[in-house]
Amino acid sequence: MNAPATDGRAARSRATRARVAAAATRLFTAHGYTATSIQAVAREAGVATQTVYYAFGNKPAVLKEALDQAVAGDAAPVATLDRPWVRAALAAPDAREQVRLQVEGSGKVMERVAPLAEVVRGAAGSDPELAELWRTNIEQRRTVQTVFARALAERGALRRGLEVSEAADTALALLSPEVFTLLTVHSGRTVEQWSAWARDAVLRQLTHLADAPADR
Repeated sequence: MNAPATDGRAARSRATRARVAAAATRLFTAHGYTATSIQAVAREAGVATQTVYYAFGNKPAVLKEALDQAVAGDAAPVATLDRPWVRAALAAPDAREQVRLQVEGSGKVMERVAPLAEVVRGAAGSDPELAELWRTNIEQRRTVQTVFARALAERGALRRGLEVSEAADTALALLSPEVFTLLTVHSGRTVEQWSAWARDAVLRQLTHLADAPADR
């Protein structure tokens, strides 16, 4: 009898968290972490300041939620490895297509995440909670890249002598928000140009497929 009311409250809570996360993203990336207050986030989101404190507790938790939602692309509680783009890449018919889909999906994530990642990385040096958030983010990305690297190994596509862990760390660097920002913001490349570079880099560094003819 109470399920509809409970579901309605949960939906409203998710909507509020998504609205606050979106507002925080705009302010953090525009003005920086230190200069953005909880009060400013609440005003931007159109909610009471107390609502933000009730939902998140403190400013680092708001940034964490903003980063999580940027990674996912929405507020749904679905892990990265269960996201459609990851599942499609892992189910690709061959290793080259896996890399193409992996890079394509990573590019879409990076467009959302890279500006916020800069905020977290910049603030991590002076805030222990954000330092831990940054470490956790790196480990989460390493976990995803390990799954992709293991899939390449199972397809027999990894370069000879390259361990899965080494391949994962290489992909972690190549497909990082830092490199994405360097190339698309500071070097002026388009996302499409970054994607072409990243596909070639992953193929050359991780696999023996770079110089093999690709099916057209």
